[in-house]
Amino acid sequence: MDSPIIVGIDVGTTKVCTLVARLENDSQLRILGVGIEPSKGMRKGSVVDMNAAGAAIARSIEKAERTSGLEIESALVSLAGSHITSENSRGVVGVSGRTIGNDDVARAVEAARAVTIPHNREMIHVIQRDFVVDGQGGIRMPIGMHGYRLEVETHVITAAAATVENLRQAVAAAGVRASQFVLNPLASAEVVLSDAEREMGVVVCDIGGGTTDMAVFIDGDVWHTMVLGVGGNHVTSDIAHGLHLPVDQAEAIKLKHGHALQSEISPEEAFYIHPFGEEDPVTILRSDLTHIIEARVEEIFSLVLQEIKRSGYDGLLPAGMILTGGVSKLPGIRQLAKDVLGMPVQIAQPKGMIGMIDQLDSPAFATSVGLLRWAVLMSEFIGTYSPRRPIISGENVDWDKMKGWLRRLLP
Repeated sequence: MDSPIIVGIDVGTTKVCTLVARLENDSQLRILGVGIEPSKGMRKGSVVDMNAAGAAIARSIEKAERTSGLEIESALVSLAGSHITSENSRGVVGVSGRTIGNDDVARAVEAARAVTIPHNREMIHVIQRDFVVDGQGGIRMPIGMHGYRLEVETHVITAAAATVENLRQAVAAAGVRASQFVLNPLASAEVVLSDAEREMGVVVCDIGGGTTDMAVFIDGDVWHTMVLGVGGNHVTSDIAHGLHLPVDQAEAIKLKHGHALQSEISPEEAFYIHPFGEEDPVTILRSDLTHIIEARVEEIFSLVLQEIKRSGYDGLLPAGMILTGGVSKLPGIRQLAKDVLGMPVQIAQPKGMIGMIDQLDSPAFATSVGLLRWAVLMSEFIGTYSPRRPIISGENVDWDKMKGWLRRLLP
């Protein structure tokens, strides 16, 4: 029990998942407690009903506490929603000595963090991409190098302050402090990406119930992030409208009979439903259902491709796309994604876990488990999850370990 207990709360549009874990000696996460609860009061990643959202989060936390036998006081919380935006920022400082030291890196990062953002925005992540020493770029970690001018290029992710505060209050209503917010695809990447994929160039695409979250990784760093306000609930809504069904029945049919490619469905295959206004069951061809699903899923990937091209990195992704999220479990979605995107696509699920993992062996829980990996990084180097504490100011930081980690995250 020497390793710290870490907690992550994935507050999604369709589910709330609270996980309690401990890091084992072999770098595996031992899941000690799991609390999965249907989400309420959330829409497209944002709180729309504070009481309902708080109650759902509280029930999830209570289940995790009961299964783990531990009391939860603080946790990392996932963040999504179309209110998320990102921009690049550059910090420049003069080197105090002829050799670049820890303080010089700290000052450069703080200069990059000083980007002006509107008063109604909150800074969520500052992710380092590249260092430049006296005009020489492409430097991964400049500590120990000789130079007079140090620059750092960062990727700054911000969110609507009111939306973040609403989620913070919803978690606080359950008696838990949200110590840091983590963007969904960044959390997912911690458990689904290999180092080779990060270096080659890859897109992590997490398709949840209310949003589709993306992060582009090139040369081991995050180069672009984006959240689209469309997800699996839109597919369910299309089915409900097209077949005149209640939403819960449409969701059940999607899970049982859904497929993303109409060409792979037999024209004779059918099932029965009870639409509005009909007393007797009505026969529906599965190909008709698939036609509805394929149209919406194809639109989602078209929007994803549009965003990738807009970022300018579409030619730098030889590793293709890694799909996660609940929608990625839809049969045929991998092939449809390959057809639309024109790149390799694979579906990934979290790995490196032991303990209570029966329910977590699914792409739908990549963000949930990823939050735990993120918490491990935070606790390993800082000893606290407070987003307000500078991570490069303490004498206790192990800079040999920090060199690799700093390239991936500056919270």
